[in-house]
Formats: sequence, structure tokens, C-alpha cells
Amino acid sequence: MRGRGEGHTDVVVVGSGPNGLAAAVTCARAGLGVTVLEAQSTTGGGARTLDLGLADGLVHDVCSAVHPMAWASPFFRELDLGARGVELLTPEVSYAQPLAGGRAGIAYRDLQRTVEGLGPDGPAWRSLVGRLAERWEDVVALALSDKRSIPPGLLPGGVPAAVAFGLAVLEQGTRAWDQRFRGDVAPALLTGVAAHAISPMPALAAAGTALLLGSLAHVGDGWPIPRGGSRAITDALRADLEAHGGVVHTDHPVRSLDDLPHGHAYLFDTSPRTLVEVLGDELPARSRAALERFRYGDAAAKVDYVLSGPVPWAAPEMALAGTVHVGGTRAQMAAAEATVARGRHAERPMALVSDPSVVDETRRAGGLRPLWTYAHVPHGSDVDVTEAVTAHIEQYAPGFRDVVVASRCVPAAQMAQHNQNYVGGDISAGAATMVQMIARPTLRRDPYAVGRDGVYLCSASTPPGPGVHGMGGWFAATRAMREVFGITEAPSLRP
Repeated sequence: MRGRGEGHTDVVVVGSGPNGLAAAVTCARAGLGVTVLEAQSTTGGGARTLDLGLADGLVHDVCSAVHPMAWASPFFRELDLGARGVELLTPEVSYAQPLAGGRAGIAYRDLQRTVEGLGPDGPAWRSLVGRLAERWEDVVALALSDKRSIPPGLLPGGVPAAVAFGLAVLEQGTRAWDQRFRGDVAPALLTGVAAHAISPMPALAAAGTALLLGSLAHVGDGWPIPRGGSRAITDALRADLEAHGGVVHTDHPVRSLDDLPHGHAYLFDTSPRTLVEVLGDELPARSRAALERFRYGDAAAKVDYVLSGPVPWAAPEMALAGTVHVGGTRAQMAAAEATVARGRHAERPMALVSDPSVVDETRRAGGLRPLWTYAHVPHGSDVDVTEAVTAHIEQYAPGFRDVVVASRCVPAAQMAQHNQNYVGGDISAGAATMVQMIARPTLRRDPYAVGRDGVYLCSASTPPGPGVHGMGGWFAATRAMREVFGITEAPSLRP
């Protein structure tokens, strides 16, 4: 395939999210000429940090804010963000789950402290989450694979971890999920993480999400927050790309082949929908039909706050948490997600909350601090959920309204305006079902191929799915290098 626009390069990458930049960096380090085209005025996709105009000197993370994958994914482990000046700040509490009566489930970075805090359910937490944390590298290799091959290094030593992970997913992803715990705190703590999948629960994909992220909370850098915001990660990727000759063009939307320069390989960090719109008849009818069947899931509405002080959580230990899942008990969260799946708004929607200034004092300005929140809503919702989120937080943090200085909501229907991949507000870039997490975006043997020579999809709509891990871009880039340019050895990513 050839673009119809001006210019010529070896590799054209459409979209500058973490996967697009990962693909671009990989190709540039292999000595290829790389051009990245970004529709927005800033790079980063779902990992951008911007001044929203809510308060002087305050910046907000536009989408993702907390990044366990920034240290755990094989791509970022080799890239070594720390050596590139990215400081990942680790909260003492990875995440927390407030409950009625001033109680809370607390996932400390320290596993032993977490176990002790869960009382009678502590040993059950250790045997489930702690066991996976002990073999976290094998769990990550399995969860962040291309879902078509056995991850390198997993055999033979990683088999016990793979089996343990699989059995744990079957337990927590089915109606057996309540058999392990006796109280309500531990199951709520785990379910809050499962809710990142934005799907009905229990479900296998949601359980896999909970167990992967839950285990990472107790190892390495836990659930870190980058100093200065999420843009620190993508700024580091862009700097490496440009240091190796790559070029980035912002404010360059790609709507058709006329917007693409001539190239030998094209990697799309976009939704399947955008890929089909751009390529049109360049795609074989069968491949196009398969991509058009790709399902998008339920959505998120964003509410950004400016606060005059910390969130006044009723449970004081929550002041140490980098991430808070506001949803109540396991049963309450499951009911709220089921309501959303039926196309209705929950009265108390599942909300994710993060105050980056818990660990990053540079995020405060003039006595003010940003608060990042998402609420789960039906696909395509145009509802302003500010009041619903405020009321839900107030339920567990009396006096929260008194510290709110300003707020801004981006309804789900408007999420695609800042990231076209978020179709209808689906920040996972595709429904998080077990079938679609494996057969993502189609059943092709190569999930990054789209049926047209030299063209690849590398977004979160491909394996391993959503998250700031760079793996989709890395996998797609290695295939493009091998199949288009005959480069069989992946380049080093080390600084």
C-alpha cells in the first residue's frame, strides 16, 4: 500500500499513544526512517497531562494517571524509564476501597501489612494475590502476551505461575468468587480492581485484570504515579524517537490515504473503526468485515476536580492511597456495573479516584491540587456525572464538597474528541470480554495484521489490550520489521 500524500519514509505510525510511540521507537532504533502522525496538538494519546484551565499552575492527566505497567511491562523494563529521567513515585498505599461506617480495605505496597489489615481474610488474600505477586514476572509475561504464542521464558519454570493464575481467574471470574473470603472488606478490595475492566462481574476478563494489577500492587514500584504527570512517560518515548531520527507531526489527522505520506509500512495506533475508514477499499472485503464486527464496550465519563485540600476520607489511612475505588461492597459494585451494562446510569456509579499530590508535591499550586476521577456509564452517554461522582465520594468522605474549588466533566460521548480511539467513551478501546481479549481484534493468527501487506494495527484494540505498557506497539513493530524490511533481530531499547 502507498499513501497518497506528500513525503516518503520507511515507516508511518498513525497515532502517538504509548503503543504508537513504542512502535515508532522500536523501528527507529532498528535504523528505519519513522514518521508519526498525531491528530491532536500534543502527543501521548491516553497518557497526556494538560492544563485544563481550571486553576493557575495545575495540570491534569487527561486519561491514565497511575501506571503499574510503566515499570512492569517487558517493553518498559528494557526501555528503562528511570534512566531517561522518569521518576515513578510509589504511594505507601497502592489502592484503597472505602466502605460504610468509616471502614476501608487497604492494599499497602507491603503485602504483610495488607494481610494483617484484612484480619481473618488476610491468609486468603496472601494465598490468592500474594502467591501471584511472588511470581509476578511470569504473570506479567502471560497477561501481556500476544495471546497467540507462548511468551519467551515462560517455559518450563513459569508453568506453576501460569496454572495458578488460570485457576485464580476461574475462581474470581465465576460465581465461585465468594467462596474464598468470609468478610466483606477483602472481596470489595479485589472487586474494585476488577472494575477497571468496565464490565459486568463476575467475569473472567475482569478477574484477570484484578489479579494482574492486584499482584503488582505488592511488588516492584507498585502502582506508581509519574512525577509531573503521565506525560513524563510519553515525553520520554518521543525524546528517544527523535534522538534516533524519528519525526512527529501533531495537528495532523488521518482521515484517508490522502493524509498519509508514501511509506513501506504503516502502523495504526487507532481503533479498528478508524483503520477501516482510512483504508477503505484497500482492505480485502473479508478482513474489513471482521474488523467492522469488533465490539466496543461500556464507557467512562471523566470528572476533573480542583481541591483546596486533601479528600477528607472517613478512614484516615486512605490519605496514603494513590488510587481509590469508590463503589462500596462487592455486591454494590456488581449491581452498579450490571446497571451500566443494561444501558442505564447507576445512581452511585463505580468511580476511580486518584490524587497525584499524595506522592508528587509538584502537582500542587497555590494551595490547590488536582483530583482525577472516572465514572462508569453506558456507551455513548452524554450525561454530566459531576453530581453523581461528588455525592458518591461524599458518602465516604464527609465534607468533600467543601474542598471542591472547581470541576469539569467530559461525558462519555465527548471522550473521543481528545482521543479518537475511545469510541463512545470506551477507554478500553474494545469490550473487555474474555473472548475479545483473546480474539482481539479478530481471530487472525497474527492479531496485528489486517489483511493488507505492510499495514498493521497496534493499538489497545490488539493484544494484550488496554493499559500503558507499549506491548501492542512493540509486537506489531517487530512483525513489520521482519515482514517488510527483513530485520529479524529486534533492536535494543536500552538508553
